[in-house]
Amino acid sequence: MNKAGIREVAEAAGVSISTVSRAFTRPDLVSEKTRDKVLETADRLDFNISRSATALKSGQSYRVALLMNEEITSWFNTQVFAGIDSVMHDAGYDVSLYQHIDTAENRREFFTTLPVRRNVDAVFVASFAIDGAEVDQLKRTNVPIIGINTPSTEGFDGSISIDDEDGMFTAAQHLINLGHKHIVYTCSAPAESIHSSIDARGRGFIRACEAAQATRDLDWEVLTVPRGTEFVESTLAALLALDDFPDAICCQMDMMAIPLVLRLGQYGHETPRDYSIIGFDDSSYADTVNLTTMRQNPKEMGRIAAQKALTLIKGETLENPHETVKAHLVLRGTDRLYHED
Repeated sequence: MNKAGIREVAEAAGVSISTVSRAFTRPDLVSEKTRDKVLETADRLDFNISRSATALKSGQSYRVALLMNEEITSWFNTQVFAGIDSVMHDAGYDVSLYQHIDTAENRREFFTTLPVRRNVDAVFVASFAIDGAEVDQLKRTNVPIIGINTPSTEGFDGSISIDDEDGMFTAAQHLINLGHKHIVYTCSAPAESIHSSIDARGRGFIRACEAAQATRDLDWEVLTVPRGTEFVESTLAALLALDDFPDAICCQMDMMAIPLVLRLGQYGHETPRDYSIIGFDDSSYADTVNLTTMRQNPKEMGRIAAQKALTLIKGETLENPHETVKAHLVLRGTDRLYHED
């Protein structure tokens, strides 16, 4: 069966050919109702519009999509973008950002319209898993799908990820080996509509503590606070509300650990005098507050992901499609050997 042309789409949607063209190339000039009608018709007829004179000659748009479960302003996403752009820009590609794919509405909008427009040559998915239906929709674009720190490689043509669970296992084990006896893991609640790689860190903490309990006296717990802009204040309040303040705190990420170091001092809890604290990421300002943390390199991960994408765009086979790298313990000044008074 031959694919429909723009004339057939216009006739089926009851609009002009120019309206179909604008719905794809200048959607801001078309009403939402008309745009949705055109896109639904194009999807049903398996139509995609020619994207540019360059695309007509090469079959490429020279554009890639980067999907993020939060804003580009987060440290991880900024670094991933920088790594991807450092490779794709030199190869002549633009990077289109799709932020806040963590809501059901935003996910549906993206995964429904992208296969119809087919206006990218590769899709990067950062830090979250895509389900089977979303994989099927992306596959219809016939472009490589590359995961960056995704919880699963299913549906991806290539991926590069940090071992989040192993990293937090190492962090917790470090605090345990220092002799701490009351360790708390602080984290934000997982998002209901999305499976994020960061959630694996909690499993690493629990595994380390359960293993240690077989040979030593250890009191540990997980403090989970609501997601959102107030997660640091919520974590601070939860810690201060404990009957016994912990002698060690294992944080899900640096952006939780760094403000805790500063705020807990205002309430008489100084690190490393009173407690040890360890973060995860080695992000901006971790060295400024002398934070012991687990280091990952999202910029390098973005660069590797981009190289995989270029290889696949050329129709070549990846020697190592799916890679996993380890986080490394960075010892600074917020941890110490623990001795009971």
